[in-house]
Amino acid sequence: MPGGRLTQQERQQIALGVADGLAYAEIARRLDRPTSTVTREVMRNGGPTAYRADLAHRATEHRAHRRRKPAPRGPEVLQQPYGRDPEAVREYEEVFTSVQMASGMPKMMARVMGCLTLTDSGSLTAAELVQRLQVSPASVSKAVAFLEGQGLIRRERDERRRERYVVDDDVWYQSMMASARSTAQLVETARQGVGVLGADTPAAVRLENIARFLDFVSESIARAAEQAREILHTKAAPPSGDTGPGPTRG
Repeated sequence: MPGGRLTQQERQQIALGVADGLAYAEIARRLDRPTSTVTREVMRNGGPTAYRADLAHRATEHRAHRRRKPAPRGPEVLQQPYGRDPEAVREYEEVFTSVQMASGMPKMMARVMGCLTLTDSGSLTAAELVQRLQVSPASVSKAVAFLEGQGLIRRERDERRRERYVVDDDVWYQSMMASARSTAQLVETARQGVGVLGADTPAAVRLENIARFLDFVSESIARAAEQAREILHTKAAPPSGDTGPGPTRG
């Protein structure tokens, strides 16, 4: 499998594949590259709707030029447990962050969420986030407030009375339920508008249709979250073909 930086020709092939609606895995297979390489390339250069091969190539050259200059600060590269490759983990965190940004999450919030999610403890203090991400305490505070408001993280105190920010399995359930409640509030607001505008008017009919649609969505989200919650607390099965430890060799 070839390594090194993507060539301009490879970027053109990626652009064609994205335009044709191919999955990143299929584009990667055609290039004989890891899927993560293609995903990272697209997400850090405009996403699937704005990726351009020439612009991506120039941006990469610019980033490479900047990296050759001494930089006083940068995200901390940490020693990794379990024999992980620190550079591979750093690159994956970048991909994870980019995908969250593509779904609409602001950059700093996505970075904090990625940092917490990929930490084995799932828990960091504000000072630890500042150190790992090399950003200001104010940036971390703003990101944490946003994520907490979305139900994606929670706060707790450790034995030293320090405030820690925690992401665990259940926060995704709580986030889905918060989304369902928010959608239900939109339903109520839309139906208030029906009364204000007059039930038989075109605008009121539009609002009622919106309310019916969102009401169904809200109930579906809440029902699905309740039904799927146990998945978050169930140990995942080993990958297909993994039958456990191999035979002991003498």
